[in-house]
Amino acid sequence: MRRSLVPTAHHDRPALELDLDPYVNRTGDVWHASVDKTWGFVRYGYRCKESTNSEDDEAESIVLDQYARVIENTISPKFLGSIYKNSSFDWGRDVSPNIPLEKLIVYRLNVKGFTQHKSSKLPTNVAGTFSGVAEKVNHLKALGSNAVLLEPIFSFSEQQGPYFPFHFFSPTDMYGQESAVNSLKEMVKRLHSEGIEVLLEVVFTHTAVSGALQGIDDSSYYYKGRASDYLNCNYPVVQQLILESLRYWVTEFHVDGFCFINASSLLRGVHGEQLSRPPLVEAISFDPLLAGTKLIADCWDPHDMKMPKEVKFPHWKRWAELNTRYCRDVRNFVSGRSLLSDLATRVCGSGDIFTDGRGPAFSFNYLSRNSGLSLVDVFSFSGPELASELSWNCGEEGETNKSAVLQTRLKQIRNLLFIQYFSVGIPVLNMGDECGVSTKGSPLLESRKPFDWNMLASGFGAQITQFISFMTSVRARRSDVFQRSKFLKPESIVWYANGQTTPNWEDTASRFLALRIKAESEEETTEPKNNDLFIGFNASDHLEKVILPSLPEGRSKWRRLVDTALPFPGFFSVEGETVVTEDELIVYEMKPYSLMTFLNI
Repeated sequence: MRRSLVPTAHHDRPALELDLDPYVNRTGDVWHASVDKTWGFVRYGYRCKESTNSEDDEAESIVLDQYARVIENTISPKFLGSIYKNSSFDWGRDVSPNIPLEKLIVYRLNVKGFTQHKSSKLPTNVAGTFSGVAEKVNHLKALGSNAVLLEPIFSFSEQQGPYFPFHFFSPTDMYGQESAVNSLKEMVKRLHSEGIEVLLEVVFTHTAVSGALQGIDDSSYYYKGRASDYLNCNYPVVQQLILESLRYWVTEFHVDGFCFINASSLLRGVHGEQLSRPPLVEAISFDPLLAGTKLIADCWDPHDMKMPKEVKFPHWKRWAELNTRYCRDVRNFVSGRSLLSDLATRVCGSGDIFTDGRGPAFSFNYLSRNSGLSLVDVFSFSGPELASELSWNCGEEGETNKSAVLQTRLKQIRNLLFIQYFSVGIPVLNMGDECGVSTKGSPLLESRKPFDWNMLASGFGAQITQFISFMTSVRARRSDVFQRSKFLKPESIVWYANGQTTPNWEDTASRFLALRIKAESEEETTEPKNNDLFIGFNASDHLEKVILPSLPEGRSKWRRLVDTALPFPGFFSVEGETVVTEDELIVYEMKPYSLMTFLNI
């Protein structure tokens, strides 16, 4: 096997080609070369002789150095390594917020789509870039978010999209102004100064179909007999490449964590077999340079746009997970298709998944994502082609002027958000759901539109953003309940069905569930520790008369914090509305498709 180092000038044709001698330029499996003078050379690449079949494909056989720190586009649609280095950057006193996992409130966004729309009112050279994200930090803070999860920002194929990278050490230049590298660093520095962590979605299980690692050593980098873009992640040389990339993003860009897309493929061995202790996952878990980072497994596969399959992921008490089961069960419950036991399990932190040495803080609870239906569309479209989305159109498909349908849809959107933020675990809000972004029922990733900032001022946008802000404040005030590293104790929860009876957990017809949560002293809170919470869920199409539990000694009132059936602005209250008397039996009427929360005082 022969390798050549190919420096180029400002044109596409190589200006110089150096054959690498395996006795001089090879150490183990690593080929290397040193060029003393760069002369007029600006870019370089490698030519792998074995992939060159004729003189006609000479230019095509030049491949990108996957360890290059700076890459440049050439006249042809090809990237090569740059001779130049990144300019220095002054991080000043930048320090990671280092937020405990259980206290995270995550906002997932696409860098370009977040501020690309003209309604962002940003200069054209800032809109759609890392700098644009930094300029909108006040919106993130208004929602109560303390972490952003960026869709992939590695250099990627423009034809296939951000989930198909061709290089693991450089941010895509389309998200920068003059320098994507410095623009990203400025964004991270600004967000850190505002107490917001930066998490990256990363794709290491596959690459773009061309321009990536193809042509270097396909039998080592890629699986045989599968699609040409699936990486053999647990092959030693690929494993090392991935680890080096992760370390680079932590040390060079100060990122706070990674969400690994298509994480189930990280569990495949070098021959495609399933591994119980995949060496790459284990190496990431114990790597000293990654010790302070957050690690999240997301089993969604960009090759298959359907809801991710469930996988038992090895975690070494380090890995959190995007909880697909949470999304499925909560969507089903509010649409009247799920068991009460499923909802109870999700609200309390998904103990069926995370009682394996981790805890509820390892559950990242999402209800929509960039692929699939948006939050608004979940209750607007439910044709047979959308069966996997577990959606319900509330009585009419698509757009409608019927008041009853629109009111039901609004309540259901409130209900989903209510459950998400009042569940134990980490809420993950998807960009645009706070203002009602819609793709008209298309679940395709490419159907997503840029964030329209004008929609925040609409009646829907105003009430939903305020509602989310309210719920994040409740989570902080009652961190003893909602921001927990450990599961609630069974004796701290009392479950109720209609008439304060015991729920029939496996009754498929049951649509009402309530619980009383007694405060635990896991840590100091701003609320008195003997203030119990009472939460009710009514997913039926009829009114439910709910008997509130008797008040503990010294407490005389229940205050309503939320009732999703009430009109805006009265359906939630920071201080709580006293709506009950001191009678022994307190009955509250819950409208169809509504949820409520009470606090005793």
